[in-house]
Amino acid sequence: MIEIPSDLHPDLVPLAFLLGNWQGAGVAALDGEDGPGTDKCNFGQEVTFSHDGRDFLEYVSHSWQLDDDGKKVRPLESESGFWRIDAERKVEVVMIRDQGIAEVWYGEMADQKPQIDLATDAIARTPAAGEYSGGKRLYGYVNGDLMWVGERAAPGVPLQPYMSAHLKKAVDPSEWAKDLGDLPDDGIAFFK
Repeated sequence: MIEIPSDLHPDLVPLAFLLGNWQGAGVAALDGEDGPGTDKCNFGQEVTFSHDGRDFLEYVSHSWQLDDDGKKVRPLESESGFWRIDAERKVEVVMIRDQGIAEVWYGEMADQKPQIDLATDAIARTPAAGEYSGGKRLYGYVNGDLMWVGERAAPGVPLQPYMSAHLKKAVDPSEWAKDLGDLPDDGIAFFK
């Protein structure tokens, strides 16, 4: 069940499924010696969608490469931005990525289900940014989890799969900590 905060801006109710802290893992196709997207790796990701009562969601994402044991190897990407939706379920995202890329994404929310298709509309790159000419993303809320898949294109390289992840809602300690008042003071009686 999707909880809708009482202070959420009314326009954002269709996006309420995104709210929260999400953690999980996925697969990335990095640029390798054989060309764009030829090096595959597993990655971990933390994503937060939050709001402050205004008509947008704030988005922050950090991802890192994982070794075969699931341990962090190195950072991959960091993104931050703002998500909006209008009355016709059109979604717009303004996003900045740590590689020196600023993007405007447009798309729409599916009818009667928590799924969003996005495509880049505008891209600005600094001289240090790698080759990149556009992307597509699909976000979906499936059985209480957030899943997403992304594709990217570069000059001379058509749209191809880039990253996908399966994220689970992270537990907020303040939610379960309020129930600690029901435990015995010594804690040991709880286990008897």
